[in-house]
Amino acid sequence: MAIGMLPHLKHWGFIKDPLYGYIHFTKAEKDVIDTLPVQRLRMIRQLAGAEYVYPGAHHTRLEHSLGVMHLAGKLAQNLSEYMNAQEVEAVRMAGLLHDVGHGPFSHVFEHLLVKYLEKTHEDLTPWIVSKSELADVIEAHGHSPERIGDLAAGRMARLEKPFLNQIIRSAVDVDKMDFIVRDTYHTGAEYGFIDTNRLIYTIDILDGNLAVDVTSLAALESLMIARVESFKTIYFHRATRAAQVMLVAAMEAAREELGLIDFKSPDEYLDLNDYTLWTWLKQCEASKPIIKNLERRRLLKCVYDRTLHIRNDLAAKIFSSETTRKQIADEVAEKAEVEPETITIDVPTLPSVPYRHSMEMRPMDIPVFSRTRDGSKKTQSLSDISMIITSLRGYLNIIRIYTREDLREKVAVAAEKVLGTLPETAEISY
Repeated sequence: MAIGMLPHLKHWGFIKDPLYGYIHFTKAEKDVIDTLPVQRLRMIRQLAGAEYVYPGAHHTRLEHSLGVMHLAGKLAQNLSEYMNAQEVEAVRMAGLLHDVGHGPFSHVFEHLLVKYLEKTHEDLTPWIVSKSELADVIEAHGHSPERIGDLAAGRMARLEKPFLNQIIRSAVDVDKMDFIVRDTYHTGAEYGFIDTNRLIYTIDILDGNLAVDVTSLAALESLMIARVESFKTIYFHRATRAAQVMLVAAMEAAREELGLIDFKSPDEYLDLNDYTLWTWLKQCEASKPIIKNLERRRLLKCVYDRTLHIRNDLAAKIFSSETTRKQIADEVAEKAEVEPETITIDVPTLPSVPYRHSMEMRPMDIPVFSRTRDGSKKTQSLSDISMIITSLRGYLNIIRIYTREDLREKVAVAAEKVLGTLPETAEISY
């Protein structure tokens, strides 16, 4: 398929990006970029907590969102025979807006959203797109705010063209391609060496879904491996998680006084960012001690650390229960003769292969094809051609116990007595 600039997208300007060089944008995209919901992303760090491990990890959601818009445009160029100008601009705009629903400290704030509102940042994205100043800007350029919002949140899987949804959210979406490379670039972790150009240039449509040409199998495997390694060494790093656990504790302590989940409109929610919330938490008596410890990098200490890679999500379901975590914390505290409040159970979980590509496909299935001599596409079974991805299938579960520095020795002993050496399977009695 020929790769070239789509003639119907007239560029208005460009931004210099450390990964891609110049990112061009249209007048419509410029107007969207200039709105508060997008500009606010400058004040929300991509990796809140990771800066305690990687001092360079101070990049924001704005750079990432611009990168996703750029990669969505490149993929649209490759798929231009399947898309019209309106769809191309819609997909780019959705890429730009896919993270506007994030709260302060990115995924850390998700704890409050899920626990008290039963929502995620993806739930808030369509709400913000359709109920803020974004709606007028999007409508002025001939698009539906509701459609753009749903596309940005990955909620249009049942489209006539499901691949439009998959460009932003799927097993091989441009969101993953950008954040893995960008986050490893800024942290220096060096796990994000992915040939994104080869992936983008060889992705095609198979039965209405995005599919990867078998000639790019190595690039696909690199993406999956880099994703797992990035989670293990960056997102799930024990010190990163310690900082995030402390931020959650600070927000919980100050939640009622600050009304952190009492927002009624997008404008009220958009007032929350890293800077405003940090200031409020530092001023609040209930959360001030935690923030002062974070300012001095006096992090909680990990006294138990166990990684399980298992085929199903049973362990995640067991440990995601607050009742189960409290039961474990109480038992550890009793054996260590400390207060239960000094014990934190942390269980980050990741599907090792991105969980779902489309509504019709089996979980952890990624469509791959080969070309016959006449140019037609033939479906390939990924399990038959990639032992690497087959071996990755399952769930990465990390079970950790954190406590204060002065309690670490006796809590470590108690944790071993309670949890011991967990088996490699999910046969856990809790």
